[in-house]
Amino acid sequence: MKKLITNLILVTAFFLVMNVGVIGQTAYITNSGDSTVSVIDVQTNTVVATIPVGPNPFGVSVSLDGTKVYVGNGGSNSISVINTATNTVSATIFIPTPPNGLSVSPDGSKLWVGNSGLNMVSVINTIVDTVLANLNISYQPMGISVTPDGSKVYVANYFAYSVGAINTSTNSLLATIPVLIYPAGITVSQDGSKVYVANDYINGVVSVINTATDTVIASISDGSWPYGISISPDGSRVYVTHNHDSTLSVIDANADTVLTTIIVGLHPVGVSVSPDGSKVYVANSGTNTISVINTSTNTVSATIIVGNNPVAFGNFISSANVGISSLTNTPPILSIYPNPSNGLFTISNNSQLSSRFNRDNSQLIITDVLGNIIYQQSKVTENTVSIDLRTQANGVYFVKMITNNETLIGKLVKEN
Repeated sequence: MKKLITNLILVTAFFLVMNVGVIGQTAYITNSGDSTVSVIDVQTNTVVATIPVGPNPFGVSVSLDGTKVYVGNGGSNSISVINTATNTVSATIFIPTPPNGLSVSPDGSKLWVGNSGLNMVSVINTIVDTVLANLNISYQPMGISVTPDGSKVYVANYFAYSVGAINTSTNSLLATIPVLIYPAGITVSQDGSKVYVANDYINGVVSVINTATDTVIASISDGSWPYGISISPDGSRVYVTHNHDSTLSVIDANADTVLTTIIVGLHPVGVSVSPDGSKVYVANSGTNTISVINTSTNTVSATIIVGNNPVAFGNFISSANVGISSLTNTPPILSIYPNPSNGLFTISNNSQLSSRFNRDNSQLIITDVLGNIIYQQSKVTENTVSIDLRTQANGVYFVKMITNNETLIGKLVKEN
């Protein structure tokens, strides 16, 4: 992410003080028929809230840290921004035409939106909720997916039978990749090496793209009319909805073959995998339900009633591995600077750490977006810690400062 605010010298990271405990993820289902979003607790499979949004919501994307949900409203040419702490709409962003797919960048700074009528992709600054640019580089853009390092965006061009690869630094088209007829859903593997595309046609095929060469390396025969698509966190399974025959197919991503087909509700559209990979959620637009799939048995383990005509096209499950069980109103204890940076960061506790933490039992842990630990330090004895991540890939990293019964969390952004 290039500097969005000029002359930015110090960025203070906002840390949430929370009690340690098991925190569940949340699913956000767009209900096109009644202009709402159903909020589902993934641990209990129950609807915990219903949020009014704009008319005919379709696409959805959850920020990586789980604090915001972006909903594309086809009936008002707008994006609703949901604050997940309050389950309310905090902002509405207007774009030129009805939005289709949308995807938020890993660092949370940009939102990429496919505009159906003018065949363009809008780039939105999510810090100030305004449109940065409208890119005329797509033809009926449907699904959109950003790579984990934030360097590329892949757009399914429904009527052009192709996928566009966009350079996020320059907002320019890197490549146009021919696929098959009517590419709709699209997803990037969490290691960033592959893109999977559901081609919405009677002779259904899932195209597999190598992101290093931006070429199709496999075509997987997959029933008829594949539409929504999602990949498991470990990259071993790809899940595809079939809107016309009301099924979900399970693809072995290593062998590029269909393992099994599961009957779900009528006319499924969106699909997302839980962050731990144990469940798959399918939005059934024809029965106003969500099918929950147990990935160990590939069977439907629960059915959840939601609003009218649920579609949930995109990534609709929060992937944040930490949540909030209690907040304090105290000022931030830690600051990170510079942030973003080329990899050299300083973490400072503003000389307040000793009053809240037992230093002998403290740990500083930094993980990547997949939860892999890339830095760990025990007994944080100094008020200021210097971290060198220059050998790591560009992208988002999460920080935890742990001691006794408290954990502080935050986010680093590494870029060149």
